[in-house]
Amino acid sequence: PPGFVESSCRSRIFWMKLNKLFLQGKFFQLEIYDPFAGPILLDEKLASRCGYVLSEDVWGNPVFRASVLGCHVANEADELFTLTVNIKVSSYSSMRAAVTYTYPMYCSYPSWASREIVCEENYMEVSVKTDVPAVSNDYTVAWMSALPETQNVAYQQWQLMFVSPSGRKRITISDAVKLGYSFNNTLSRVYLRAPYHSNESDISVVSGVNMNMVTSTSMYRQRWLLLLIDTTVSCPVDGISFTNTTLTWMMPRIIPTLVVQESTFLSKNIVMGVDDQVIANPEEKNYLLEHNETHIRITIPIGAEEGKLKSSISGGIYGVTYSIDLFLEHMWTDAGWQTTKYTVIKSITTPFMPQMPTVINNTVPEERLFNVAFGHFLPDVSLVAIAVGNVPFTPREAQYHGFKVYETLFSNRTKGFILEVSFDDPYVLKEYVNRNETKYTLLVNYTLSVGPEMTLYYHSAEVECVIADIELPEAVGYCDEENLYLTLPTFGLHKYWELYLGNTLLNRHLALTNGYLAATNSTHLILQIPLFAAGVIYEEVSFQKIKARFDVALRKVRTLETLQMFSISCNFNSSEFIICHPDGTVMISAQMKTVPAIDMSKTKLRDSSCKPREYNEAHAFFKFHVTTCGTSVRFEGDHIIYENEISYEKETLPGQSIPTITRDPDYRLTVLCYYQAKETLVLGAFVSDPVTPPPFGSGTMGPRSNTAAYRRVRQTLNVVSRVFKDESFTEFYEPGMAILKQSVETVFLEVELKDESPNIELYLENCWVTRSLDFSSTPRWNITVDG
Repeated sequence: PPGFVESSCRSRIFWMKLNKLFLQGKFFQLEIYDPFAGPILLDEKLASRCGYVLSEDVWGNPVFRASVLGCHVANEADELFTLTVNIKVSSYSSMRAAVTYTYPMYCSYPSWASREIVCEENYMEVSVKTDVPAVSNDYTVAWMSALPETQNVAYQQWQLMFVSPSGRKRITISDAVKLGYSFNNTLSRVYLRAPYHSNESDISVVSGVNMNMVTSTSMYRQRWLLLLIDTTVSCPVDGISFTNTTLTWMMPRIIPTLVVQESTFLSKNIVMGVDDQVIANPEEKNYLLEHNETHIRITIPIGAEEGKLKSSISGGIYGVTYSIDLFLEHMWTDAGWQTTKYTVIKSITTPFMPQMPTVINNTVPEERLFNVAFGHFLPDVSLVAIAVGNVPFTPREAQYHGFKVYETLFSNRTKGFILEVSFDDPYVLKEYVNRNETKYTLLVNYTLSVGPEMTLYYHSAEVECVIADIELPEAVGYCDEENLYLTLPTFGLHKYWELYLGNTLLNRHLALTNGYLAATNSTHLILQIPLFAAGVIYEEVSFQKIKARFDVALRKVRTLETLQMFSISCNFNSSEFIICHPDGTVMISAQMKTVPAIDMSKTKLRDSSCKPREYNEAHAFFKFHVTTCGTSVRFEGDHIIYENEISYEKETLPGQSIPTITRDPDYRLTVLCYYQAKETLVLGAFVSDPVTPPPFGSGTMGPRSNTAAYRRVRQTLNVVSRVFKDESFTEFYEPGMAILKQSVETVFLEVELKDESPNIELYLENCWVTRSLDFSSTPRWNITVDG
């Protein structure tokens, strides 16, 4: 078919290339047509012995090369050469029902050098011009006409002498053929074709390059004529080196086994080529062809257009190899030979070069769209599947879902795969970070088909983008006569942040417990806090006036980091109140409604030295601590109750004895403060942790008559506890000392109430031991429970 076969003749080599597109899904064989024996199937053994090469170029096209001195080449006067090849193509591996294409090739090569050497991939060939001496000028024509007939006889008389490290070996031509050699003579030449690494060959190092060498002499003996021809051949087997960017092919400039007198060596011409084409100006393609006294060096940039980069996978790692088909021709003269033409054909492939693919984040946050490029890849890589958020999609499914997946080309002839995903896609992870930002995370897993082998390659990537797209709520506060109010938007509440009262989550339960009223609509939360509810902070408390503040913290849901404090502060006018502070401070604004009116400056607490801080005609303001001013204490259930009373000190006439007559009324006002019992006991008996103070107490006031005024009064709660070393209770551990006890050991504990009043009694309700000075830590071991 047209375009199926291309052929050329270059440097006495037949070149034939088959277009791989015509062979897709098919099998093929080559047959060499012998005019006498018919078609002969080409195999490896025949190829190396007869001067044939069957391989592929870097693009995967089958390539056939043949020496014009090949076994089945028709030779006309050592100038015109013909070779016919049968190309058999079948859809079956057994080659049944094959179609045969017969393709003849022609090559004209009249300008032979005295010696020509070809170093092919699978054989080495040397051909030498033979000058047969004439008897006289008169018989020259007759001699030349008889020579073709004598050639057939002469073949039986040729012998080969090999010289190797193991010694000398002389064999006949027929024996040489059995060893894989090919020897023959033409009208004017004798040639020897040898395989690499035969038993008769040797490896020598020339200028750092390993050379495979066969040293041989061809001998022709017939009666009075003895013809000795040097058929030594030497070819390089390495000399290739690589960097990340270049490959270098280096050969010795002078090969001692081929040049007997190096002083007479003269290099005439050096050319290089790719495939079957000479590169006249290598520098135009960024190639370097250099030579000095010892070496010839060709340097090719990896990725040059005449070669091919190929993707592959090795050990789960993506990488590339680069291949190029080069040849070198070197012509020289020396005293031993008029001209030597030395040709080396070399297919070079670099080692596997790992190429870590890169993920390029081209996301523009303002567009709220991930734009991720994944590359760089060669054209032989394709995208098979892509998983977003661990959900797999084919490229078509990804497009249908709303992703954009497409290829893009880069300037270095590589390509990448672009993925576009919206920030709002459900498969994108979203995390609230910092104060007002969202971190969007795109998890991607790529599945690629790599190289002609279509090996699967997997690569995962994680792309993040943080943008400030969250608006922190702003609270609005106001007050009425009895309450504080806080209003804030509900957006993000419970999702990004929570409200905290101190270190306690302000949830519905806490609101109900503290007496708050919470109401929500579609956009806002409204919180109503009574003036005397728990959690209210009293900044200023004075006569008939309270400045109260309510603070609530906006904290992150996950980290509990405080982002913002919302605070509402108002002044309240109140003629009558009692405030019980966590530290035991009590503030009272009392209103005395008596007839006749009393002098409020003369009111007092149980301790007559405790007078009002402020007063007017109808009000008195007291401030004192629960351990002073004659305050008494008692326990009721889970509470401890501190009690005091405000009374009026009557005026009496001096010097008069009882009975006394006075117009002042008998008036008393009872004041009660309620605290949680456990916190209050700790406050009274131990040093409390100032970081976590107990909550506010609650207080009540009520008037009481004079007849109920008598009761036991306790001035202060002064309790001392000691741990003794033994049952004698004589030597105790110093306060603050860590005491180590086994769980089965007895603890000798003493609790003493230091008070001289006979009306004070001590009840030890709960007592426990902990491992640290923090009495609220766990684990804990109870000593007494409920007395």
